[in-house]
Amino acid sequence: EPHSIRMQLLYMIMIIIYNILMVLKSVLLIKGICMIRPLLVFSALTLLVGAPLLAQAETVQILTIHDKQFEPHEFSVPADTKVKLIIKNQDSFPAEFESRELSREVIVPAHGEISVFVGPLENGRYPFFNDFNHNMTGAILVGPEKK
Repeated sequence: EPHSIRMQLLYMIMIIIYNILMVLKSVLLIKGICMIRPLLVFSALTLLVGAPLLAQAETVQILTIHDKQFEPHEFSVPADTKVKLIIKNQDSFPAEFESRELSREVIVPAHGEISVFVGPLENGRYPFFNDFNHNMTGAILVGPEKK
């Protein structure tokens, strides 16, 4: 995650510099000075840095605990995508979201909410369960990246 934050910060800095250069270009063109080539190179670099960031976009999925069940029971997310899973417990007793395949184990308090990040995930099925009630199960289905 720190790597992703650094990349996003770098991309934002590049966008700011690009905007400054666009203003500078306008001023210099008025004075008859051309800066097209450096701007084209910088634009290409900005796109090269930005494309991987867009590919790592975050998906948000809400999972609700209600009447001793996960809703939805199963849900799909694209492959190679980081997922922010928001778990809302509407029941009057705590639950423990656990998944060996996802390496996650978190307690969701009664009438509470937690967030957990998983992924990017490869194609497959990732089961999860409530460790306080093993009859309460679900799964994340990961398929090819959506276009």
